[in-house]
Amino acid sequence: MSKKAIVIGAGIAGLAAAVRLANKGFQVQVFEANAYPGGKLSEIQLKGYRFDAGPSLFTLPEQVEELFRLSGKSPEEHFEYLKLPVACHYFWEDGNQVKAWSDINRFAEEVETKLGEPAENVRKALKESAFIYDHLSPLFMHRSLHQLHTWTNKEALKSYLKMGKLGIFSTMHKANEKRFEQSKMVQLFNRYATYNGSNPYETPATLSIIPHLEFNIGAFFPKNGMHDITLSIYRLALELGVTFTFNAKVEEILVENKKAVGVLVQGERQEADLVVNNMDMVNAYKSILKKQKQPKLLLNQPKSSSALIFYWGIKKNFPELDLHNILFSDNYKEEFEHIFHQKSIYHDPTVYINITSVYKPDDAPEGCMNWFTMINVPNNQGQDWDSMIAEARKNIIAKVNRILKTDIEPLIEVEDVLEPRTIESRTSSANGALYGNSSNNMYAAFLRHANYSSDIKNLYFCGGSVHPGGGIPLCLLSAKIMTEMVE
Repeated sequence: MSKKAIVIGAGIAGLAAAVRLANKGFQVQVFEANAYPGGKLSEIQLKGYRFDAGPSLFTLPEQVEELFRLSGKSPEEHFEYLKLPVACHYFWEDGNQVKAWSDINRFAEEVETKLGEPAENVRKALKESAFIYDHLSPLFMHRSLHQLHTWTNKEALKSYLKMGKLGIFSTMHKANEKRFEQSKMVQLFNRYATYNGSNPYETPATLSIIPHLEFNIGAFFPKNGMHDITLSIYRLALELGVTFTFNAKVEEILVENKKAVGVLVQGERQEADLVVNNMDMVNAYKSILKKQKQPKLLLNQPKSSSALIFYWGIKKNFPELDLHNILFSDNYKEEFEHIFHQKSIYHDPTVYINITSVYKPDDAPEGCMNWFTMINVPNNQGQDWDSMIAEARKNIIAKVNRILKTDIEPLIEVEDVLEPRTIESRTSSANGALYGNSSNNMYAAFLRHANYSSDIKNLYFCGGSVHPGGGIPLCLLSAKIMTEMVE
């Protein structure tokens, strides 16, 4: 008989882990506390409007395609996506606007014309980003940081010789100040720190790796929306014989003689040869692993930022808006000071608006748009969120009105809200932090939990709170790294 694996959590990494384990011959059972798969990568339906509830940017689609090829299927027949001609549309209060064209030369020429930033500086910055990616991704994205061979292979040895050029000893902001002449370009490239919930004024310049994904490789959009990433992998898992039990909260990971032997679900013992935890690492240790040795250093690390999202059905079309839109704060440094040090929301937040109806018209009624309107906020430390959310809503609407020269309030015909408290309750993310531990120091990559337990045999970890980090591609890679360790 084949060995049995239990996966805790049907988030995107849990789904990928289930697919990979099934392909290794395991009988896989997934237990999910919610009534649906996907975790943060889910959707919301509101009176004719559809919203992708969580992650909205799609890069490295090959990480999804690989799951189908591994399973002997053609990705094109199961999952369709397109490359975006414009990665993002940027707006400032003074009327400046920039489109981040996927054509790097066109983007470089646009910022030279609109912002006065020499085009060559943009091309050079993206070459540097590619250089960092080429040298660090084999170490930090595709291998476990907690195994010796990661640091002794030929690729690692080559990277050691380039350490001075990889941004390890500088911050993202300082590096961008050296790359660019114009403050707006520094701000635009500082924004990439938010992709894993970090502060550009503190996070290492190694995170300048991220623009390479968006520009040199490309930003993409699934033709059926971001939620289709979840659904396509979920359907694949079902085809491979993976079984799912929803509304089934795991109460404990069962450990005997320092070996994971199963889980306790709704009072019943479910045995397995190995257990994979896709639940947030911090909350897992506080709940389903509370009887086990606690990795206190990792558990006590500062957490990433969270998000406040308003899902607005807008009964008007704004042709100037694209799929991804950013309305920048006038004082970016002060905004991050509020998020990470004051644990509050700045009165002039940077506003991100994601509108999938631009590419998927049936996500909104005719002549309307579905606005996923988000700002970065601190994780939950017991703040007065009701007051903060009400004030932030006013400030967001005022900013939208100023920049788009409109009156958005009467155009909002449906609304839902997601904030740190509900992010934690729905996804078990500690403090509502979107990406687990923060990356605001040079050692952050080493302060993420390994993809396996060093104390408990046959216990593995995947998802955004462990190595290599949060975001769709990294979550998928965490499942890949983890399953490569399974015998």
